[in-house]
Amino acid sequence: MLNRVSLVVFSAALAFTISCGSKKKAAEETAPVGGQEGGALDSKITSGDTGGVFDASGSDSGKISGLASVNFDYDSATLSSDNRRRLAENGEWIKANANATVQIEGHCDSRGSVEYNLALGERRAKSVKNYLVSLGIDSKRLTIISYGEEKPIVTGESEDAYAKNRRANFVPLAQ
Repeated sequence: MLNRVSLVVFSAALAFTISCGSKKKAAEETAPVGGQEGGALDSKITSGDTGGVFDASGSDSGKISGLASVNFDYDSATLSSDNRRRLAENGEWIKANANATVQIEGHCDSRGSVEYNLALGERRAKSVKNYLVSLGIDSKRLTIISYGEEKPIVTGESEDAYAKNRRANFVPLAQ
């Protein structure tokens, strides 16, 4: 009797594990990249205006000339004068690539709760979007998303790592 019960429990556990694994794999295969609903990003994105090919990891990759990430002070979504200068340069890139929609991603360091960091990342992304709109960029060409602390660019618990992770970066989206 004990062997039958053990076999039933083992079979149920095995079926559950296989089921969960296949659901996760299916979700990963169909999930949009970068949290963008309605269509995934390609690994490279082509601009119709300049003929350029852009890395889907965005300005964090350092491979998109003309788009730079901006960093924030601890627990702040306020744009510094350096951020405003950098955003003006990003605005020129966005204007020059009129067919591109750009996703602004808000990020935080690992301090604070998940909920707080998601809200702070959203405030950072909104702050950046609002400034770009004030420079004449059509708000329909800018989307925002917050990743909170979930996508650090640098690992570690040092002040240097924290500072690099408090950022907003830019990802051109496929049209």
